[in-house]
Amino acid sequence: MLLSTTILSVFFASFAQASPVPTQGREIGGVLICNDPNGQGQCEYAIYELEKCYNLPPTLINNAATFAPDDAPFYCYPYIMECGGACRSPTGCTMGAVSFDYEHKFNMTAVGWNKYLTSFECHRNQTDNGSSCT
Repeated sequence: MLLSTTILSVFFASFAQASPVPTQGREIGGVLICNDPNGQGQCEYAIYELEKCYNLPPTLINNAATFAPDDAPFYCYPYIMECGGACRSPTGCTMGAVSFDYEHKFNMTAVGWNKYLTSFECHRNQTDNGSSCT
């Protein structure tokens, strides 16, 4: 009996640690940022206010291999400079919009942006008729 209780405890404990994303309510603006690909390593998850710029935490600046917005009708623009900073890059200061559907959100190293991501700003998806899209 003690052995079966121990086995069941270990079994259920493994499920409790399986998800790198906290189980907060799914409000719009949730982004997982980690220093390793696939949501691994040191991670920060928060629900960010839309239309506002956020600097990454110091340990993730230029070191963010995961930048994964939640599955919701919004997208984010990652930037190479801090919020309010001047863009001095001849090739631009953002890689473009990143949403839940972005292919490399769990591996920004594939596009080289793990070395550049410094800040970001998120926006609600909009279409001409006012409905949400992804």
